[in-house]
Amino acid sequence: MSQSKNIGIPNISLPESVCNDKYCPFHGKLKVRGMIFEGKIIKLRANKTGVFEKSHIHYNTKYKRYERRRSRIHVHVPPCLNLKEGDNVIIAECRPIAKSVSYVVVGKVGGA
Repeated sequence: MSQSKNIGIPNISLPESVCNDKYCPFHGKLKVRGMIFEGKIIKLRANKTGVFEKSHIHYNTKYKRYERRRSRIHVHVPPCLNLKEGDNVIIAECRPIAKSVSYVVVGKVGGA
């Protein structure tokens, strides 16, 4: 599967390298749908799987202050994107790939 396909998300460019991962949205048969998030890759330890973290601000009504919160999501990392730990990425929802993996990385944010 050497030909890249457009996944239908605006402002997402096709990767320059080619992979033969069946769960790659650009070169495989995986379709993306649903939620799209932007955040940081924290861990890349498992095979083609990483941990994504997004942070947000929550208002605490009792103390009338804001607090920082974060959530971590397990994501599938296609090998054609060449990601490292600490990269800012965009992830998209897909069908469940594993017990805890239902998101896939679709691109890097910025020129990093």
